[in-house]
Amino acid sequence: WDMKPDAAREIRGPFKPIRTNNPDIQISEIFPLHAKIADKFSLVRTCYHTAAAVHDTGHQMMQTGRLFTGGVNTPHAGCALEYLKGRRNELPAHVVLPEPMGPTGGNLPHGQDAGFLGKGFDPFVLNADPSKKDFKVPDLLPPSEIGEVRLQRRKELRDIVDQTVRNFEASPNAQLMDSSFAAAYRLMTSAKAREAFDLTKEPEKVRARYGLTRFGQCCLLARRLIEAGVRFVTINTFITVFDEITWDVHGSKPFTSIQGMREIVAPMYDAGYSALIEDLSQRGMLDNTLVCNLAEFGRTPKINPAGGRDHWPQCWTVYFAGGGVKGGRVVGKSDEIGAYPVERPVSPAEVVATIYHSLGLDLTTELPGPNGRPFPLVNYGTQAIKELF
Repeated sequence: WDMKPDAAREIRGPFKPIRTNNPDIQISEIFPLHAKIADKFSLVRTCYHTAAAVHDTGHQMMQTGRLFTGGVNTPHAGCALEYLKGRRNELPAHVVLPEPMGPTGGNLPHGQDAGFLGKGFDPFVLNADPSKKDFKVPDLLPPSEIGEVRLQRRKELRDIVDQTVRNFEASPNAQLMDSSFAAAYRLMTSAKAREAFDLTKEPEKVRARYGLTRFGQCCLLARRLIEAGVRFVTINTFITVFDEITWDVHGSKPFTSIQGMREIVAPMYDAGYSALIEDLSQRGMLDNTLVCNLAEFGRTPKINPAGGRDHWPQCWTVYFAGGGVKGGRVVGKSDEIGAYPVERPVSPAEVVATIYHSLGLDLTTELPGPNGRPFPLVNYGTQAIKELF
């Protein structure tokens, strides 16, 4: 996304820049499909943070806008959105595909849940691979031995029991449990939900355009969920997500090599994301749907002895499309080797503020924080990346 063709080979690497349909933007040759839609997305080439160069801290900041301190787990942006806006219908407000990221070396929280907002605002997690022929949503259907009639009888029995515990029902914890049960029941009995998660409804040509990979089918499923009323969809790619080969390009096993990036990771990503943006645009949905491509950090400017690149939080690129973002723009400028920002550095807090701004949230909003104290949605004074709009 930020090519340095005039740098030394150990900096520029083996990939060459290519032209795009936007004369002001060149990107890597490993993203040929993105080159055709560069007028629809904008790049921020100077994202950075100063925390430790480990996955956990980067995940925290890029998903919540904050580094967790003092034992305070701040909510994922999608969970904060659900708290503030609620659900549109029986589908969850926030869905995670295909599963959460697991522990890494730091074994710290990744910022993937509702944190201090409580379990009632945690996302719905797919925990399944939509690229499999036998794909089904584990939590969407009751166990095979429980039919719809039996499920309805269970609900009726629970309603009877509820009548005997009205005093208990007055407690906040019980109310949360009751609302969670009701939401789960509505989801399991919803024809709309089953329809949204059913990828067999899509023409084979459309599925192929997204790529018949886990990531590609997650992108397609994300489009269907947004169409059905889900407010926020998170798609994870990480080494702990179904043991997937990813962007962690250290060069040596079990990590990805630069060649693996060319042959597997980049084509998977290029097909899925470009198809999502084009599909949303053709359906008239892109203007009202923000698509973000985020990472927890960049990679070292210089290729390491193993032929890969290591963690580098000092400078990297993120991109945005739709949701009010003007396409074809470039925000920020890195130095001659892509090591540090020289113009318009952008923090993770500003990235998350940009997401909230696009979703129509007031950045001065306060959430009910730990111990009942108000907690700002974003740190006071943090602004969205206004150059994008």
